[in-house]
Amino acid sequence: MMNFEAKKQRLQTIALGSYFALLIHLLLWIIWLAPSHYFPTAMVLMVMVVPLALPLRGLLNGRPYTYAWSGFLALLYFVHGIGDFFINPPERIYSGIEILLSLTFFFSCAFYARLGASPRIENPLRKN
Repeated sequence: MMNFEAKKQRLQTIALGSYFALLIHLLLWIIWLAPSHYFPTAMVLMVMVVPLALPLRGLLNGRPYTYAWSGFLALLYFVHGIGDFFINPPERIYSGIEILLSLTFFFSCAFYARLGASPRIENPLRKN
């Protein structure tokens, strides 16, 4: 059985791995694999990649609060992947990868934030 710190370290590794994989996947998808024919590449990069770069410092430092809100940020990429999966059939493989990576990032962030949160103090006056 794994101890608390080992679980926390494993979740952080999974979260960071899926975070960087999602970041690299989006960069490759936007710049090289299937650039947009309707919008400038720089604008698509700003809309898709810049929000993902915001929690980088907190993720690297292992702050549970950053993991909590960046997990919700991952849901935006999940929604984008689902929409693009149904709208754009030639790029379904890229959308599927985005869906998988964003869900992995979301769940690992949620579990890490749960483990990393400080324990609550029990209220002796509260009835069960």
